[in-house]
Amino acid sequence: MGTGVVTGTRVDVAELLTAMLSVPSPSGHEDAMASLLVSRLLRAGFDADIDSAGNVVATWGDGPETVALVGHIDTVPGQIDVRREGDLLHGRGAVDAKGPLAIAIAAVSRQPRNGGRRFVVVGAVEEETSSSGARHLAGVMAAPSSLVILEPSGWDAVTIGYKGSLRLRASVEQPHAHGAGREPSAPDRCFHLVQALQDRAAALNGESGVFDRVDLRVLHFDSSSDGLKDRATLDLGLRTPPGCDVEALIAFARSSAQTVSLSILGSEAGIRTDRRSALAQGFVRAIRAQGGTPRFKLKTGTSDLNVLIPAWGCQAVAYGPGDSTLDHTPREHVSIAELKRGVAVLAAALGAE
Repeated sequence: MGTGVVTGTRVDVAELLTAMLSVPSPSGHEDAMASLLVSRLLRAGFDADIDSAGNVVATWGDGPETVALVGHIDTVPGQIDVRREGDLLHGRGAVDAKGPLAIAIAAVSRQPRNGGRRFVVVGAVEEETSSSGARHLAGVMAAPSSLVILEPSGWDAVTIGYKGSLRLRASVEQPHAHGAGREPSAPDRCFHLVQALQDRAAALNGESGVFDRVDLRVLHFDSSSDGLKDRATLDLGLRTPPGCDVEALIAFARSSAQTVSLSILGSEAGIRTDRRSALAQGFVRAIRAQGGTPRFKLKTGTSDLNVLIPAWGCQAVAYGPGDSTLDHTPREHVSIAELKRGVAVLAAALGAE
């Protein structure tokens, strides 16, 4: 095993994460982060390189069974001063999701190289925007036996579901009309679509719980006029549960927007994995061994799990330390004690202890 980010023969997770947080890597600008991570991985004894999509791909061990651990190296914009205050480590990506990726590197470095398993650790690019890294991975990598998505769940919890995402853009251009006229304005036509979709979602939802609801949010709106033409553009985001008939939802949107140009910006199906799988139950035992009470979580957001499960169809969970309510906020930080517990849980779940 190489020298570098190690304590004895093990990666020092707090030191590694501090180095990772010190390199800004908003989506689309991950090159410096990727280079740093490859260097650290090589020094820790991994085989590591950057693939054609810009993903960091590192392997450890060899065997007939492959376990993929997929995180992401990009963050949302907004740099946070990297600092340690007592047990807390602050920085953009501490929770989402450099922290979970750092514990995976540390946990895999505890695994035997000849234990019959091959571990592939991936730091994917552009998860926060297009998931281009995961899409590339789905197309070039054979399905592993197991998949762990590296996203914050808290050290004593495992995520087994993410809602899907449907992103729509409504655009209107029409002759300029007086504001007191009877015809709907360009913004009116966009808002009529929003109202129709809100009513449709309410009808579909009934008394459903949060994870099983269709939720709608206006992401962006803009309107303008040059005195001859009035224009309006509206971006909508819908969060859809597993099993939702997304094509029927799109057809309804089109039928409700006959005077509006409607385009699909992106669509991912909702995913729910099996809490009874060998992988999930391995996490249950590992969390109990660390003194925790295991919990399963269903998240209302979307992750690279939504991209990879349709392609690979393997058993899967998402796991990582950190409080996901801090994602994308200026208060993003993680407990170093939780990082270390996360390493112990993941290492045990992967079979080291």
